[in-house]
Formats: sequence, structure tokens, C-alpha cells
Amino acid sequence: MAARIKVLLVEDEPLLARITRDSLESRGFDVKHAADGREGLMLYEEIRPDILVLDVMMPQMDGFRMAAELRKRDKLLPIIFLTARSQVEDVIKGFEIGGNDYLRKPFSMEELIVRIKALVGRMQDTAREAVGEETVFTIGKFQFDSIRQTLVYEEGQIMLSHRESELLRHLCIHRNQVLERGPVLRELWGDDSVFNGRSMDVFITKIRRHLQQDETVQIVNVRGIGYKLIC
Repeated sequence: MAARIKVLLVEDEPLLARITRDSLESRGFDVKHAADGREGLMLYEEIRPDILVLDVMMPQMDGFRMAAELRKRDKLLPIIFLTARSQVEDVIKGFEIGGNDYLRKPFSMEELIVRIKALVGRMQDTAREAVGEETVFTIGKFQFDSIRQTLVYEEGQIMLSHRESELLRHLCIHRNQVLERGPVLRELWGDDSVFNGRSMDVFITKIRRHLQQDETVQIVNVRGIGYKLIC
């Protein structure tokens, strides 16, 4: 029998928290609830969940602050942000802090369950890759470690966000080939909407800045199709 997925739900709205918890538990998840970020951090240490479902707007310690603090302790725990915000900048901030996915309120419980299962499954795949597949890549004069999320150049080291690392890993796997936007958006962002496409473009720009110390490395925009890492 497969182990139950342990979910840490951090949500300050009591009704939404109860509905979400009851719905997940009725589908076989093991759910612990915290009402704010501080309580969430304490529960994290106690239960070591498989995934964190985290509201952004909360008293005491909001979701962004909690995620930033948690990433100092755990680089790999999947984080889904729940947010009423719709600005691209807010979503990008969540990804930069270390979020893996987001859902806009109000959200469908079925969609949340699909996202939870996908992220937990992806992290299990990452663990298997660490055992048997390539996770360290040479990009020109850079060494990129997709597990540690580091980009090393001469004496310097850049710590990447989870989203930057995952996107760069896909580019490395398809180096000197076109990486199509659609499949990557669906895998890493959940869908290939225009909104998420703009977010992806921002992260490509960030990765280009990280790599600009080596002029032989380029990320080329193949209009209407995707991107190509040339090195």
C-alpha cells in the first residue's frame, strides 16, 4: 500500500482551511493545518511534510516570508502558493523565493489535488535522477548542479531559485536544440497560458544574466516556438 502524502496546509481563513483539509483527507491525504507562517514553520519541523500548500496573505508571517525562511532549511520541499493576487510580478516573486506552483483563489479542489500529486511525483523523479541520471552540466565555463541549484563560474557561485534551476535543466537536456515553450510551461507552470508565458520569459531573462560572463553561451529566442541553449 502506497504511503499517504503528507500535506502541510498553511491558511488563515478558517472556513477555507477546513474545507480544504476535509476534502484532501477524504481523498487519502494526511493533512496538518497551521493558521500562519510562524505556526507553519513549527509544524514543518514536527511532521516533515511531503508538500507545503501555502497562502500568501496571512498575519504574523505571510506566505512569502515563510517560504523564504523554509528555503534556508529545505531546498527541495515542493511549495504551492494560494493567492488572490493576479499580478505577474507577485507570481514571479513567489517563484524566485522558491515556490514550485501557484493557484489563484477561488480554486477547484480537483485542480489542487492534481497539482499536489504532480509536484510530489516530480520530486520523487528528481530523487531517482540523482541516483542514476545526469544532474551536473557543463555550460561553457560554468558548472551547473541541478540538485544543489548552483551555477559555478571560476571562483564565484550563484544560487538559483527552484524555477530557474528547473528551466535551465530543461535547456541543458535539449542543448543546441529548440526547447518548445508549450511542454515546459505545462510541466513547470501547470498550463501554457499567456500569463504563464510572460512569467517564463522573465525567468529566461534572469538565466541569461547569470550566464552573461561567458560570451560563448547564448539562449536564443526561436520566435513562436521556444528557446535554444547554444554552448
